[in-house]
Amino acid sequence: MSIAALYPQLKKFAGEIEKEFDALGEDRIVILRKLTSYIESCQEKNIPANLIFICTHNSRRSHISQIWAQTAAYVFGIGNVYCYSGGTEATAFNPRAVKAMTEAGFKITVEKEGPNPIYAVAFSKEAPSTKAFSKVYDDAFNPKNNFAAIMTCSHADENCPFIPGANVRIPLTYDDPKDFDGTALEDEKYRERVREIGKEIMFAFKSVKQKA
Repeated sequence: MSIAALYPQLKKFAGEIEKEFDALGEDRIVILRKLTSYIESCQEKNIPANLIFICTHNSRRSHISQIWAQTAAYVFGIGNVYCYSGGTEATAFNPRAVKAMTEAGFKITVEKEGPNPIYAVAFSKEAPSTKAFSKVYDDAFNPKNNFAAIMTCSHADENCPFIPGANVRIPLTYDDPKDFDGTALEDEKYRERVREIGKEIMFAFKSVKQKA
């Protein structure tokens, strides 16, 4: 698979952010290399690379990261990668984040209504959709052992010093777009976060591809 196989709007978006890789700071690249190294290590051992993206409420940054990671794995042909998300508490995949991801080109549909809806997130007609709903990081839906715990918010990173079952812990934190909810900057900040996370996650997976 390649970027060309993505839905047209998402293909354009992904192509744009791929051109921005050179703008990444060395401090972020150092962190992203930890993610790359974990995936490479799993490939060398011929075992699944399970990635759990963790944020306090599992409502915004962790979902955005999970979805981009699963997308990037397909785009760059990195097999045996399974992406999950979770929080220290469950809330819901925030509608503002859903909107921003849809604007980027993902096709998101509701599989089950309710206060914590279950969404199907698709990035290509050639690949299975990703299931997205809010849950705690040790929910039965997620792996219990042999995974990378990727901390996408500083609050979760600081307040969860130990994640049981994790092989590695990676502090890949992002600013919370929630800080701008209800303001004139709301849409802009959500779009910024979708773009920033997409760029960094795509960079990490492309690095795996280049070393394969």
